Parts: sequence; C-alpha cells; structure tokens
Amino acid sequence: MIHTVKAGETLVQISQDYRTPLSSILAANLGIQPDHLFSGQQIIIPGLPDPEAIPYHIEISTNNRWLRLYKNNILQKQYPIAVGRMLHETPVGSFIIINKAPNPGGPFGTMWMSLSKEHYGIHGTNDPSSIGHAVSHGCIRMQNRDVEELASIVPIGTEVVIHP
Repeated sequence: MIHTVKAGETLVQISQDYRTPLSSILAANLGIQPDHLFSGQQIIIPGLPDPEAIPYHIEISTNNRWLRLYKNNILQKQYPIAVGRMLHETPVGSFIIINKAPNPGGPFGTMWMSLSKEHYGIHGTNDPSSIGHAVSHGCIRMQNRDVEELASIVPIGTEVVIHP
C-alpha cells in the first residue's frame, strides 16, 4: 500500500497510524530520510493491500450522519451512524481499514475496525440510542448488526473517505 505524506506528518506518526513498525517502513523504503519528509511524498506501507485493488470503498458524511458502502462505485447500502461530539470531532480525510477485532468489549459493541489514524475506528455500540447523534470521541459508531454486516463484507485495506 502507498501512503502519500500530508503536511506536518512524521514517519513515527505514520508508523503509529498504520500500526506498522518503523523498522518495517524503513526497510520497505530504502533511502528514505525520516527527518526530511515532504508533502506529497509516497511511502510504501508493507503488509497492507493496495486499496485500489479492492472493489469496495466507504464514504462517511459526518453532517448527514450516514455511512455508504460502494462496490465498483455503485452504492450497495447506507447505514445510520453516530459521530464525534464537539471537541472530539471525527477526523476528515481519506483512511483505510487496517484491522478488525470482534467483541472488543465495553462501549465498542460487537466489532471494531481500526482506521489508519491512531485511536480512530468504526465500531458497534452498547448504546443503540446514540446512533444519529454527535456523541462519540471521534469514532464512527454503528448499530452492532450493521457494523457486523459491514465487517463481513469489506476487507482490510478498504478505503474510508470521511467528509462533513
């Protein structure tokens, strides 16, 4: 998978976002200068598939509080979601799903899917009445049955685009 460096990013942060050891990123990018990254620079993230080879992608609207699943750019399904509240807004941008964890426990419901931004993910809930509201710490919250269905469809590496 290829990551395009954004302004202000460091290799350590990129490593943390993708949960990939810094040493693995350095080994996959011979000659890279960790202290001299530039916006637009392309970095190989080893161990993750190329999102462009995956027929699925996810679009999330934080203002409209929906998550849309597409296959080959054709809308398959739309789900209601909860998003981050004031001071804990859901991040906007393009990310990928980097892992899945069934039954994470607590407020995360029956499924957790990590995004390529540290501390953020798409997950279920132990509070179904929160769906449709801005109540989370920035994650995308779904009904448990919906997140389980979504996780059963999309593979690791699926692109997730979040916008207002």
